[in-house]
Amino acid sequence: MENYVVAMLVFAGLYGLMALGLNVVWGMAGMINLGLVGFFAFGAYISAMLTKFLGLPIWFGVVAGAAGAAAAGMVVAMVTAKLRGDYLAIVTLGFSEVIRITASNEIWLTNGTDGISGIPGPFRGEVTPEAFNLIFLALVAVVVAVVVFLLQRVRHAPYGRVLRAIRDDDQVAAVAGKTVIRFKIEAFALGCAVIGLSGALYGHYTSYIAPDGFVPLITIYIVLALTAGGTGNNYGAVLGSVLVVFFMESTRFLTEVVPGLQAVQVAALREMLIGGALIVIMRLRPGGLLPERLPRIDLAEEKKAT
Repeated sequence: MENYVVAMLVFAGLYGLMALGLNVVWGMAGMINLGLVGFFAFGAYISAMLTKFLGLPIWFGVVAGAAGAAAAGMVVAMVTAKLRGDYLAIVTLGFSEVIRITASNEIWLTNGTDGISGIPGPFRGEVTPEAFNLIFLALVAVVVAVVVFLLQRVRHAPYGRVLRAIRDDDQVAAVAGKTVIRFKIEAFALGCAVIGLSGALYGHYTSYIAPDGFVPLITIYIVLALTAGGTGNNYGAVLGSVLVVFFMESTRFLTEVVPGLQAVQVAALREMLIGGALIVIMRLRPGGLLPERLPRIDLAEEKKAT
C-alpha cells in the first residue's frame, strides 16, 4: 500500500508539471493547447532514446527532452501564431495525434507499438524498488518546487504582465508596443518545455513507454486539473493535479462496493464520479480552489525599471 501511495504521488507531481506548463500557455497567455500529451510524449521519447540507445546520462536526456518539446512547441506556435480559439485547439490536438501515430509506425526509431522498455532510472537496480520510489518522489517534488518558483518569478515580472495583457486583449497589447506574436511563441515554447520535462521524468520512472500510453484523455485530465485548481495560479495547477489523481484513484476503490458491475461499467462509473466531483467544485468555486489573484505592482520600482 505504501508503494502504491508513493507511486500516485509521483504521478500527481508529473501531472502537476503538465498543469504548470498548460498554465503558462493558457492561464497566462490565453492560448488553448489541447496537444499536451503530444509534447509529453515528445519529451519522453527523446529522453528514452538518448539514454537507452545512446547510453547518455539521465540528466542529459531529461534536459534534451524538455528542450526538444520546447523546440516542437515553438514550431507549432509559429505555424499557428495567427490562429485563436477553436482553430488553435484543433491544430494542437492534431499535433498530438501525429506524434502518437508516428511513434506507432516508425518502428526503426521508436520500436512501434511494442514501445521502448528498459529505460534507465536514477539508482534503479542499485536500491530496492521501495527506495527507488521514494528517491524518485523526492526528485519529482524538487523539480516541481523549482518550476513553481521560476514560474512565479515569471508571473510577477513585467514579462508575466505582458502575457496577461495579451490574454485579456492582444490588440490593446499590440497598440501598447508589444510584439504579440513573439510573446505568444515564447510562452508556448516555455509551457511545452515544462510539459516535455514531465514526459522525460515519466519515462525514467516507469522504464517503459509506448504510443498507447499517450492518449488524449490525459490532456483532458490536465485541463480539468488546472480548471479545478485555478486557471492562472501556479499553486492551483499543482493542487488541481493532486485532486484529479486523488479522484481517479479513490473511485477505483469506491466502485468495488457496487456489486454486479462489469469492467466497462466500472470504468464508466469512475468517469461519472470524477466528472461529478469536479462539477461540484466548479459550481461552488467558479474560479477554482485557488483563483488567480493579480500581483500588486510597485509603481516606484516600475518607474525605476523603465
